[in-house]
Amino acid sequence: MTPPKTLVMICGPTASGKTSLSVELAKVFQTEILSADSRQFYKEMSIGTAKPDSDEMEGVPHHFIGHLSVKEEYNVSAFEKDSLDLLNRLFQKRSVQIMVGGSGLYLKAVSLGIDELPDPHPALRDELNEIFSVKGIKPLQERLKKLDPEYYSEVDKNNPKRLMRAIEVCETSKKKYSELRKAEPKSRPFRTIKIGLEMPREELFERIHQRTDQMIDDGLVEEVRSLKPYQSYNALNTVGYKEIFRYLGKEISLEQAITDIKTNTRRYAKRQITWFKKDNEIKWFHPKDKDIIIDYIKSILKNKA
Repeated sequence: MTPPKTLVMICGPTASGKTSLSVELAKVFQTEILSADSRQFYKEMSIGTAKPDSDEMEGVPHHFIGHLSVKEEYNVSAFEKDSLDLLNRLFQKRSVQIMVGGSGLYLKAVSLGIDELPDPHPALRDELNEIFSVKGIKPLQERLKKLDPEYYSEVDKNNPKRLMRAIEVCETSKKKYSELRKAEPKSRPFRTIKIGLEMPREELFERIHQRTDQMIDDGLVEEVRSLKPYQSYNALNTVGYKEIFRYLGKEISLEQAITDIKTNTRRYAKRQITWFKKDNEIKWFHPKDKDIIIDYIKSILKNKA
């Protein structure tokens, strides 16, 4: 009997050890890895996104890492399509594939699908980008609050991409974004095993602090300086980059920028945890429990249903 197609999803907050575990699993199950970390899609951003290098990949084929430019528009709908197309090809070679990342919406799009929403008008996208570039995030927050107070109450108000996308949908469709989000699961030609990584907050925060310091040592400031011509692009309005841009603009000291990166990364990790904890299908493990995780996956794979 042909084994059922199975997608193993590794999720959890930033700095929780997802990359290391996914490579270990890929070697055990002799398969490949799809990244669902939206920050690692961009080829110009490496140090600040903790993008795995060739040594960390250990010869395991990785997909959706550094395949875009920060100048390119890309969204979760495109990722859903690209991932499903690739999985269809990869499952012809191996019945088990691995997807790893901390971008909950992107993982959800692959496992359950997302609602079909209208594409934005280019002029509207340019207008919103200009507003954000010149006036910051507050006008976007106020605009969405008027258009769709229901969605505004639940959206990450510090994420300009989410704000802009919701505004675009509202103004293009003339309907509320919250009304168009049906969240009806789509059928998939594969089953999904969801593995979540967790640890005590103190341990996670210490890992975040250590990784931030390592990024600075590895040349984060120089990486961000090289991206200054692209500072206005949405991809670069993210933790680790926006703080260093402020330092380069002489708004804050380097010491303050590093402190802000650590603070904002901790906050980002908390939001990730809140998102993933809502999914009851996720089985949680400490990242050190690799053998237990492997046995858990194997026990499910034995079930041919």
